[in-house]
Amino acid sequence: MNRKEFLHLTTAGAGGLFLAGTAWAEEKDKQVKPLTAANPTFVLINARLEEGFIYNDHGQVKATQTGLYDLHIQEGKIASIEATQGKAYTLPVFDAAGKLVLPGLRDMHIHIDKTFYGEPWHAEPLRGKTVKDMIDLERRILPEVLIHSTEKAEKAIELMNSKGTYFARCQTNIEPTSGLKSLENLQKALANKKEDIQAEIVAFPQHGILYSDSEGLLREAAQMGVDYIGGLDPTSVDGDMKKSLDVMFQIALDHNIGVDIHLHEGRATGLPAIEYMIATVKENKALQGKTFISHGFALGQLDAKETEAISIQLAEAGIGVISTVPIGKLNMPIPTFYKHHVPLMTGTDSIIDHWSPFGSCDMLEKAKLTAELYGWRDELSLSRALRIATKDQLLPLNEEGKQVWPLVGDEASFILVEASCSAEAVARTPQRAAVFTRGKLVYQI
Repeated sequence: MNRKEFLHLTTAGAGGLFLAGTAWAEEKDKQVKPLTAANPTFVLINARLEEGFIYNDHGQVKATQTGLYDLHIQEGKIASIEATQGKAYTLPVFDAAGKLVLPGLRDMHIHIDKTFYGEPWHAEPLRGKTVKDMIDLERRILPEVLIHSTEKAEKAIELMNSKGTYFARCQTNIEPTSGLKSLENLQKALANKKEDIQAEIVAFPQHGILYSDSEGLLREAAQMGVDYIGGLDPTSVDGDMKKSLDVMFQIALDHNIGVDIHLHEGRATGLPAIEYMIATVKENKALQGKTFISHGFALGQLDAKETEAISIQLAEAGIGVISTVPIGKLNMPIPTFYKHHVPLMTGTDSIIDHWSPFGSCDMLEKAKLTAELYGWRDELSLSRALRIATKDQLLPLNEEGKQVWPLVGDEASFILVEASCSAEAVARTPQRAAVFTRGKLVYQI
């Protein structure tokens, strides 16, 4: 124990402790029953939770008030929350030591079925200029990639855990070169790591549904436990927008699963595809709330009036957008999506693969990038930026500053960071000190 810790524990401080010498040691021994990965029930002590906003004289949020709490975790859920009073527990404990607790993070668009992660560093090979060029490249390299794809996917899951991710929507190639092998290997990895990460799978026709004649394979994949049927650029790759989208939707309807399409096309062909998707989903209630547009670059090429109109339509149809928050010339209309309550999520996309050498798996970094792109620099807006990376845009405090997370009964999936509040965590992206998924400690520095 260093001098600072000694003085903190032997003088009147947080929790009202006045213990010293032998008495303190005996009391501390009662508390320190270390948490192990096998403990389904424990107490997270000295956890910093947000309690509300602090306002200036003009009614503006100037800071965030927090307090220290003990959270009782039982069978993967939060069983009780009480203010920290320095009491001893007979249960195992994990001492948060004043670190901030935030909702667990979700990576809602990631390809871990064909990553180079785990290999010695090398940047991407010479890539093509078009999606079709990349399809040709994949046909050459995928047989070798598949040999070790299970082990690499597991390493990628460990990386995600270290960044605070407890849930991932995993894209997996379904096309003639891979057949169903990519899906099978990914499912093995997820099964091996089922205690560490929760996941959904998208059966993704990376080489086009029509372009590579993959409908039959997608139908087989739909019977193998996938959650979504994907699609790819129905005009520029498949060459027949209506037919491509109809096949995608029909497979989803036939197997009662969702849709998550990769749509990279620009305004000229991408907007008609989005409008067709909206019309189709409105006609089929089974698709509402289960249809997502990944990337959707056409949405970033509309004028303000068009963006407002299409956002309203997306929200009415229950169609979500999953954006990787691209930087450069294309800015997605994320503020407008939020304004009209379009379901919005983000994801890593690639982690060091033949598409890109970038990708840290850090969803908190995505929240920071969003804040930087749209000029969200004050306490309130920085705290709001976190929602792009959490389940159902969950935040500790709502717009009025009322605490809405965590609550008793919530799933115990959360992260611990060295930060005073969520606004600081977004702005500074501190290292994750500990990560829990359904009450299990999956990462600790």
